[in-house]
Amino acid sequence: MPPTYRVPTAAIDPDVTKTWLRRALPLVRAHRTLLFSSLSLSFVGLLLQVQIPNALRIGIDRAVTARTASLWNFVWWIAALAVATGIVNYLARRYLLRTAYEIEYDLRNIIFTHLARMPFGFYDRVQSGELMSRSSSDIRAVQMYLAFGPSILVQCSIAVLAFGLMLSINPLLAVVAMATMPVIGFLGVSMRKAIFPVSWLIQSRLAGVATVVDENINGVRVVKAFAAEGRQLRTLAEAADRVRWAYVADARIRSRWSPVLENLPRLSLALVLLCGGWMVIDGHATVGEIVAFNSYVLMLQPPFRMLGMMIMMGQRAAASANRIYEILDTPSEVVDPPEPLDPVLTGAVRFADVVFRYPNGTLALDGLDLEIRPGETVALVGRTGSGKSTVARLLARFYDPESGTVRVDGHDVRDLRLSTLRDQVGIVPDEAFLFSVPIRDNIAYGRPDAPLAEVVAAAVAAGADEFVDDLPDGYDTVVGERGYTLSGGQRQRIAIARALLVNPPVLVLDDATSAIDVVVEQRIHGALRELMRGRTTLIVAHRLSTISLAERVVLLDAGRVVAEGTHAHLLATEPRYVEVLAEGLREVPDDAPEEVRT
Repeated sequence: MPPTYRVPTAAIDPDVTKTWLRRALPLVRAHRTLLFSSLSLSFVGLLLQVQIPNALRIGIDRAVTARTASLWNFVWWIAALAVATGIVNYLARRYLLRTAYEIEYDLRNIIFTHLARMPFGFYDRVQSGELMSRSSSDIRAVQMYLAFGPSILVQCSIAVLAFGLMLSINPLLAVVAMATMPVIGFLGVSMRKAIFPVSWLIQSRLAGVATVVDENINGVRVVKAFAAEGRQLRTLAEAADRVRWAYVADARIRSRWSPVLENLPRLSLALVLLCGGWMVIDGHATVGEIVAFNSYVLMLQPPFRMLGMMIMMGQRAAASANRIYEILDTPSEVVDPPEPLDPVLTGAVRFADVVFRYPNGTLALDGLDLEIRPGETVALVGRTGSGKSTVARLLARFYDPESGTVRVDGHDVRDLRLSTLRDQVGIVPDEAFLFSVPIRDNIAYGRPDAPLAEVVAAAVAAGADEFVDDLPDGYDTVVGERGYTLSGGQRQRIAIARALLVNPPVLVLDDATSAIDVVVEQRIHGALRELMRGRTTLIVAHRLSTISLAERVVLLDAGRVVAEGTHAHLLATEPRYVEVLAEGLREVPDDAPEEVRT
């Protein structure tokens, strides 16, 4: 059985006026039982741990110096305390790690859910490498601090416990042992201020490296085609050098502050030995007390080392959290309305005075007016950049228009539930994206529960069965990443089959056969004509063979409808239409059948 998705138990506080930590507290509170159990056990472990030096003091003073008690009693006492401490710390660590993974799970799913809601315009602006970095290394930095920060604070509480015991044993020597602690606190605050901007810089430049790597992996065919490996390596090296500089700056700050933070407690050892030795000579302290105080001072070193680490973790987490919040605080322009409609569509489409610009400012549609009747097949024709594909994207509400309305069955698409609209508007894009799963799963992506017979029927209609049957595992053949183990035409046929299996009332073929050989294209047109009957179909096309599927042809230019009618009518009356067709005919091979060329 496939794993079930568990909805995150909390969300990031949307109040941007709060600090990053207060905004993240709902995540911590959602797992407070686990975290509290871990912290409680950790504290119990500390209580047991601080008893060991005290037992050592009593054992030395009574069994070794005064010889009034048995040494074995203290040996067993200390051994029992050590075993109990180990067991409790094991359980505390186990619960703490589970808390960390639960927080990471929630945070990662919160980000992914938000990204899934974001419209195309967001991805037009943001680099995929940035998103990868914020969804991986930034999440880990925040998770580490939220889970391990409280634990480190509890570990540091050993200083309070140890100081309390030292005061009960010898107040003057206790003050000497803790003399360096105020200095450590002051240095910790100074270190935190110095390291924050560098932490932000590190995370930002790591995202830059991720972007370069992502682009080189996805564009490896282009890189190799132009023998640009060396140039891309230099680009990566430049990005890596920027990261290295930031890491060196971070290391410089650490090297200046960390040794002082870690070694100040060791200075306390010398002070305890000096002052304690005088007190033993004067009869104001015992040898056991000096040994116990040395143990307590040594016990304080790891927590204060961790305190320095927590300061650095906190600054890294603050920088990472702010980068994550930049994504989560970006609202989606395309969302469900407060009271969404869920109609069953028949396919009446209307574009009324639609104006649309892409995020970079490019004007794609400029007052577009277009009406398509239910069950009608319309071909959109025009030069590159005339707005053909934009029409399809607005129809499925991948973007919202700047002005004007897009209506389906009289409903503004902004009034419909997004899932309802997209379930009933099937789009086959010009760039067919396939997942690295079996071909059967790629075809059934819109209907995962579709029986194999229907999957095969859709593949037959799209002309994909002829090459799928020749593959080693047929429909169970796993395609490579993005489907690059198949040709462009084969990927497009799989994409067409994917849309046909959903059987939507509105079908958009966005240059969906541009990579298919025109001879093969003719063979699947018969099946497409049958499937398009009674279905509203919008064909974005530039080939005459594809245009022949349409009952009506609409010519776009500069984002407007400049002519429409039958193919024969436009051919006879519209020179711009003839020019567009001439460009399409240049792609037809000389040996293509006559019916394709005419």
